[in-house]
Amino acid sequence: MNAQTLMRVLRRTSAVLAIALAISSLAAPGMALVGDDPPAVNPKPRVVPALQTWSGGSGLLSLVPATRIVVADPQLAGVAAQLKADLVEVSGLKTEVVTDEPSRARDIVLDIDADAAVGPSGNAVAEREGYHLTVADRVRVTARTQTAVFWGTRTLLQMLVERFPERGVLPVGSTTDWPNVALRGYMLDVGRRWFGETYVRDMVRAMSWYKLNTFQVHLNDNAITAPGGDWSKAQSAFRLASEDPAFDGLAAADGSFTRAEWDELEDVAAAHHVTVVPEIDSPAHSRAFIAFRPEIGLDGGNSDHLDLSKPVTTAFMKDVFSEFTPWFRSPVVHIGLDEYPRDLEDQYRAYTNTLAAHVRSLGKNVRAWGSLTVMAGDATGYDKDMEMVSWNNGWYSGKRAIADGYPVINANDGLLYIVPFADYYHGKGLDGRWLYDNWEPHVFGGSNNVDKGNPLLLGAMSAVWNDLVDATYDGDDVYRLVEPTFGLLAHKMWRGPVTGLAYDRFMHDVGRLGVGPGSEALRTSLFDAGDEALPVTLSAPKVVGEGETMTVTASIRNSGASPVALRAVSLAVDGATPLDSGAEPADLAPGAEVERSWTVSATGSPTRFTVTAHGQRDRWQTRSAARGSVAVVAPAPPGTQHLSFDAVPSASSVEANLDRLAARHAVDGDLATRWASAYSDDQWLQLELERPSTVTSVRLSWEAACAKRYAVQTSTDGVTWTDAAVVDQSTCKTDTVTLTTSGPVTHVRMQGLQRATTYGYSLYEFWVFGNPA
Repeated sequence: MNAQTLMRVLRRTSAVLAIALAISSLAAPGMALVGDDPPAVNPKPRVVPALQTWSGGSGLLSLVPATRIVVADPQLAGVAAQLKADLVEVSGLKTEVVTDEPSRARDIVLDIDADAAVGPSGNAVAEREGYHLTVADRVRVTARTQTAVFWGTRTLLQMLVERFPERGVLPVGSTTDWPNVALRGYMLDVGRRWFGETYVRDMVRAMSWYKLNTFQVHLNDNAITAPGGDWSKAQSAFRLASEDPAFDGLAAADGSFTRAEWDELEDVAAAHHVTVVPEIDSPAHSRAFIAFRPEIGLDGGNSDHLDLSKPVTTAFMKDVFSEFTPWFRSPVVHIGLDEYPRDLEDQYRAYTNTLAAHVRSLGKNVRAWGSLTVMAGDATGYDKDMEMVSWNNGWYSGKRAIADGYPVINANDGLLYIVPFADYYHGKGLDGRWLYDNWEPHVFGGSNNVDKGNPLLLGAMSAVWNDLVDATYDGDDVYRLVEPTFGLLAHKMWRGPVTGLAYDRFMHDVGRLGVGPGSEALRTSLFDAGDEALPVTLSAPKVVGEGETMTVTASIRNSGASPVALRAVSLAVDGATPLDSGAEPADLAPGAEVERSWTVSATGSPTRFTVTAHGQRDRWQTRSAARGSVAVVAPAPPGTQHLSFDAVPSASSVEANLDRLAARHAVDGDLATRWASAYSDDQWLQLELERPSTVTSVRLSWEAACAKRYAVQTSTDGVTWTDAAVVDQSTCKTDTVTLTTSGPVTHVRMQGLQRATTYGYSLYEFWVFGNPA
């Protein structure tokens, strides 16, 4: 059960909750009133990031309506106010905040102690952000700073979520917890795509839920290429709107922050102890500035690169920073500096040094994209009072930047970049399992890793770049790509590896936590475990043709020790109003299982759906859910069916044995994935059909590495093959081939005869059409 779902359940069960809490207020502190008897020693709470330490006690502490938040230090008034609001959503408790009063049993005490033991001695990061949390007859969070106390309250709230369906219950024990690195970040490109102010505020809340503390907002950018070479037709945007008439027309019309809206973002970030780092990118990625002032662009303004040979260019950019830097509360401002032409290095160096000095004169530290290996070969002559974001090992690796004396942030593109729905830079999301098993902030890839704990390694940051300016997607789509590794990366930045905590178990914990309290619109996209003893298992086709219906079947099983009164099971397709299964309520004894089915139309590609089961177990309402998706492709020719998607694919070879190029990707309905072979002519891709079928045609969608000549062959046993068609000149795009066969077959394959390139054969999709015999 994630936090926002828990809130909805609480609204439906407020009467039950009030009674339960009233009864619990009569018991002695630490007495467990709900659930099974606790173990003799409480195990480490399953929070994210995982705790550095845990000393388990015995029993549980139940928070009650009389619980107060006691502020022992006036500096913590803001932290207490945020905790009060979040407690209502997470546990249903409406608490009172008091100051300068003695605490009593079941209170939550927040305190600052300059000498508190909050981590390894002499560890500056621990001293700033480490905290000590104790649950005994009351809760106490102690740290040396406000921010650290706030992180302790996030742990407290997650501990409450973990105990659901028990309400307001905490395990007795204590932790001293601290982060491994100081900077734990996420970057969002709003220059190329505007998601609205609400979405950006919600991202801050989601970050703080997992103790991420740095949100870089990339405020300007443009399309990667100019349509037909004309940059005036390229998408570009700058996302800050000044009231100064001198900047009228600079802000993007399709969405920009006003000063008031930026202040609101900063207010939310301050309440959640997240630093918003603004990035104004130049001298490349600068089409928005050139569109506003064409004379400052290269090639007479037909460029997205500033012309740094002109003094007016640097003067204008200094004016931009002078205008907007007073908006920013962050102690650091990011000034870009990536991907400028190498042959203009002298101008680039002068501009870098001038702009860095100017931003410092405005009271800010300077951060930049590391580019010095490509631009200059080394750091000679460059301002040394900057922080470098190492985004690419070739442009300027973290190891090289540290050797040059720069503080470094790891944002390695090969590991941490997402370009939504692109066929590069993790277009479908980061590789979570690999990151969980192999990555930490000091890992830049290959021979470029740095020593763990290097004092110049500030931390790490993942990034979303919206390169595909013409693609159709929104913020929710982006979060679906980000969320599977959001908590994971936070965990690896804060805690690092945990022996014995498997990836699947960890991701289950992330799924329970969701996006955290306070969200205005953002919702989790992860599998919501809810009641772990009421699993929902889905069955649905992997791919359907456009215009076709699909049948979704859900199996709901009670694997718990007590009965469940199953009240309703519903299906929601792409966020639409849920459809009830229409079946009568069912009583599920332990071990019992029921199925519910729906036949619905696909709405787009992919079509996403959620099945949710609601019921009651013992005294508590319970809920469980599962999510799935179906790819939607062009329909089969009239009178035929798609036969590929239920077939078993195999191939003569896979290029470099890379899983991302395996045979199954040619029958997944996704034109962003592909199969690729070894580099020789005699290679094949074959499908074993689900059942004998009459096949009439095939459709092959080629990547650039296509076949010049190939045969489409069929077989009744997978051993003896017959040519059903020979193609002597492929289009190297999409080939639709009519087949000649004498009866039902069990196998169909593409047999390469001659490659069109020096590479192997590569197919995005291999579709077979016909009808089962």
